[in-house]
Order: sequence, then structure tokens, then C-alpha cells
Amino acid sequence: MKILVIEDDRPLLVALEYRLKKEGFEVGKAYDGEEGLLMLESTQYDMLVLDRMLPGMDGIRILETIRAGGNSIPVLMLTAMDGIVDRVTGLDAGADDYLVKPFAMDELLARIRALDRRKVPWTPQSLVRAFDLELAMDSMTLRRKSNNGKDILLSRTEGRLLSLFMRNVNQTLPRALLIDRVWGNADVEEGNLDTQIHFLRKKLADARSECTIITHRAVGYKLGRR
Repeated sequence: MKILVIEDDRPLLVALEYRLKKEGFEVGKAYDGEEGLLMLESTQYDMLVLDRMLPGMDGIRILETIRAGGNSIPVLMLTAMDGIVDRVTGLDAGADDYLVKPFAMDELLARIRALDRRKVPWTPQSLVRAFDLELAMDSMTLRRKSNNGKDILLSRTEGRLLSLFMRNVNQTLPRALLIDRVWGNADVEEGNLDTQIHFLRKKLADARSECTIITHRAVGYKLGRR
């Protein structure tokens, strides 16, 4: 099994890497959220061990980003915060299990084995569906469900953006939320969002879809029927 560990506590990360490798796992490691997210996008891992509190992009934002992108990798979240509200927040964001620091390595390994037993592997054919649309997240290919539709290739940014709309149909998503979920901590001008919306509308029209992206001025955008 190939496991990615994202943890900014370097001594703990070294200890985790050592023990996991000793148990026969392949281990990738990242010290911050941005680096970890790039590794998830470039390499296929079987499980993610994710620290809740990270510099820059924290664990919750990483979870929300990968789940919005259609990745159902099992996630074990590590946290020094043991409050009920914090656990609920992490689970709602997409974590599969929670382990409070400090913890015993044997318990961490037991939880990893338990997650591996019950996981449903993420396949490259993972689809997001809404209205008459299907979006294949592996190939960033959009199509209309009927046989009359044609495949439309999206950029990665367009795909991330559209997947958010498709998972929240008929809900107006604020501009700030869209920028945060798609670009994260990157320094992005708001005009970039408008440009991507323009491209998406054109591609929805090319796919001959019944829906489009609707503007709510000074608020944000939503996916709805024309």
C-alpha cells in the first residue's frame, strides 16, 4: 500500500515514515498542505494520513478540495484538537477516521488496516452527475447523458470549478468560496474566475446541455437550467 503523510511536525513525520516503512508500506511525505495537494494530484496513493492543523492550506481545505475533485481516497485525520465540533467538521469535510494526538503507533496502524479493509477504491471512471451532464474526473471530459451529446475536454481548472457546481446544483456559490476551493492559497485575481466561467458556459453550450452557469450579481454563480 502506498500512503501519503501530510504533517508539519517534522519529528513526528520522520517517526511515522520510519514505522510505516518498517511495516512494509510505501510512504510519501509532505510538510505543508500545498506540497501535499500537488503530490496527490501527480501520484496515485492508496491512503492519506492528514494533519488537521497545517501552515497555509490546512487539513480541512485539503479534504474539501480533493473530495470536490472526485477523489475518494481513504483519509485518516490526525489532530491535537479533541473537541466534538472539530471531529464533526473533519468528518463532514470527508475524513474517514480521526486520531487524536498524542497517539500510539500501534493504534495508528490498526486504524490504517481497518480503513484498508473497508475502502471502496477510487477508479479512474469516477463520474460526477447533475442535470443532463456527466463529468469524468480522471480525463476531465464533459458529456451530455443522451447519445446525441459529444465529449468536451475541460482544463483541470474548468473541471474543478464545474464539479463544485455539479455537486451543489441550484445553489449560489459565493465568488470567494469558488476561488478558495479551486485555486486555494494561490494569489489569483478575481477576473480569472469570470474568465473560467465564460469558458465553461461556452463548453456547456458546445455539449448542447440544458443547463448553464447563472450569475447572481455581487454574490456568485450557480448551475441551473437555461
